[in-house]
Amino acid sequence: MGPKQKGGGQKQKGNAAEEVEETLQAVVLADTFETRFEPFTLDKPRCLLPLANTPLIEYTLEFLANAGVEEVFLYGGAHSDQLEKYINASKWRALSSPFRQLRFLKSTSTSVGDVMRDLDGKHLITGDFILVSGDVISNLPIEGALTKHRLRRATDKNAIMTIVLREAGRKHRTKSTSISPVFVIDPTKDRCLHYEEIDERAEDDQPTRLNIDTDIILSHAELDIRQDLIDCSIDICTPDVLSLWSDSFDYQSPRKHFLYGVLKDYELNGKTLHTYIITENYAARVRNLKAYDAVSKDIISRWTYPLCPDTNLLPGHTYDLRKGSLYQEQGVTLARSCVVGRRTVIGTGTSIGDRTTVHNTVLGRHCKIGKNVKLDGAYIWDHVVIGDGSDVRGAIVADGVVVGKKCTVAPGALLSYGVKIADGVTVPSGQRITKALRDGMDVASDPKVVGAGGEGYEFVPGDEDDEDEDAASEASSGLVYRMPNLSLSSASISTLSSELSEGSWPRSGRSSFSSGDEEQDNFYHEASASAFDMLRDDNAADVVVLELVSMRMTANASDQAMRRAVVVSFMKRIQQLMEGGKGAGEAVHDVFSKYREVVDRCCLLDRNKEAKKDQVDLLLLLQQDLVHRHKGDTILLFTAKELYELELVDEEAYELWWRDERSTESEEMRTVRAQAQQFVDWLADAEEEESSEEEEDESEED
Repeated sequence: MGPKQKGGGQKQKGNAAEEVEETLQAVVLADTFETRFEPFTLDKPRCLLPLANTPLIEYTLEFLANAGVEEVFLYGGAHSDQLEKYINASKWRALSSPFRQLRFLKSTSTSVGDVMRDLDGKHLITGDFILVSGDVISNLPIEGALTKHRLRRATDKNAIMTIVLREAGRKHRTKSTSISPVFVIDPTKDRCLHYEEIDERAEDDQPTRLNIDTDIILSHAELDIRQDLIDCSIDICTPDVLSLWSDSFDYQSPRKHFLYGVLKDYELNGKTLHTYIITENYAARVRNLKAYDAVSKDIISRWTYPLCPDTNLLPGHTYDLRKGSLYQEQGVTLARSCVVGRRTVIGTGTSIGDRTTVHNTVLGRHCKIGKNVKLDGAYIWDHVVIGDGSDVRGAIVADGVVVGKKCTVAPGALLSYGVKIADGVTVPSGQRITKALRDGMDVASDPKVVGAGGEGYEFVPGDEDDEDEDAASEASSGLVYRMPNLSLSSASISTLSSELSEGSWPRSGRSSFSSGDEEQDNFYHEASASAFDMLRDDNAADVVVLELVSMRMTANASDQAMRRAVVVSFMKRIQQLMEGGKGAGEAVHDVFSKYREVVDRCCLLDRNKEAKKDQVDLLLLLQQDLVHRHKGDTILLFTAKELYELELVDEEAYELWWRDERSTESEEMRTVRAQAQQFVDWLADAEEEESSEEEEDESEED
């Protein structure tokens, strides 16, 4: 729970010259009146859906607690009785709660505009307040934005709102894929002058236009047109904001209607709206299923710290952080032969069977995962059963779902509460299955969808929200979708360039949001770290191969990315053994002899070909990695010998490597290979001697 801060309010002098501390209030929109999370929201309010095994609303309330908010007004919508019951039983109602008041409000609203007008009519807001959606995840200290807002308000009563925006680039993974917000800002006053949404789904041959009033251009010396900002759905408002909502009953959404309309009617209302752009910290909204996946990855990668699983936001949570961004609660049962990869969360009471592999997956509490199951990029909520031999990738599986034996759940599939999939059924990509009965329905099962004996039917969503940026794209049917093809960078939202760690080939600078190279780099970093952990833990070679091959299939990684990962992990392990007292030759022999199968099956795919391209590339990667390692030249010499003795690299490959221009492209590359000269010369001499002996034998036969 966030600490209660006393600095959130501002002292003002009343008529009696007494200083009164202003109470900082917040309004939480627990329902945004959208259908993007159907069919899950047919049974449960979206703010109670789990994100890394913690309800969404918990992250939002933690943010407000850390901001020093004392009074919270929480607006429910669909399934408001469930939300009210949850809040009443939560720590936020306890005596230790940082909120002096948390009031649950009900209304018959059907839009955000109706909520704001209802709030204005209740006269509950007494001063500045923070308006947030119930799905905001942020570790942003709000004091900076609050201070600027209040200083501005003190000199200009018409400055009524400050919008918190996040600088992140045009193609960041948490941004919309089809509707791109554009903010026109006066940088001298941080004033927002124009807002517009551009439809990225327009045909390439149709020019994109911004409709900016000419008066705005002519009357401002400086203008910033920003399409690289993430709207965090965090607004600092004065009570005048509520009045403007009430004055315009056609306003329904906060941005497309309210923000656009107030800016357009500036000449009539005289009110100014301002921006606060952040480049550090984390702030994002889980606005759709794409963002659900991206923010989950960010939480697990700790960009949202301290809002991470091991902070244990909920009473009773017992998560510990382990190697490889693995979060595991007490009471988890793991079979000895199962493989649990990096970026995984496992809740208490969950069991995982023999030879099951789990990667980049969130597993809830009391789940039963059978034998030979493959889980990759999946979100498995509580009390889920997955039968032996099933494969679940890039899908969301809700509470109480049962997936039979030898089933396949393709990327993007959504299995809602209590669904049962019969043995051997394949759930295609993007399909939504639910048991929730809709108006006029008598039967909640379709054997064609869930198989004989299964429970559930395909849910076909109706018209999507006007604001739904994914409405016309295939991505709207599920997660980001096609998870294996998705770049899920571990970089911070603020990272605009990607630096490669030691052992990588030098490349020119590029944006970390480029898809192809970034995917390969992400795989390389993940795979090399995972392989190194397994080498250090003395895992069997076949287990290491299984892990790397599985990760490669998920990321659709290239041959070279796989070789880079193996090279870096092997060299790091050899260096670790040398630091522990072993000589270079002994360390090289220990690693390569035990894990020969890893090199053979993961790095060398041209063993029977004349070109030896893979073998040459392996030697070049080894040389490049060892440039900056202690005794790198000695390690390279022993590695070259070991690869030859293990019959992994052919004589011809050494000759091609030595003649390759890349092996001498820098002074460092020439230096690190100097000791290997003796081995290459020995190979050449041995080949000449063999040729001479063959010639002598032939002459004797003649």
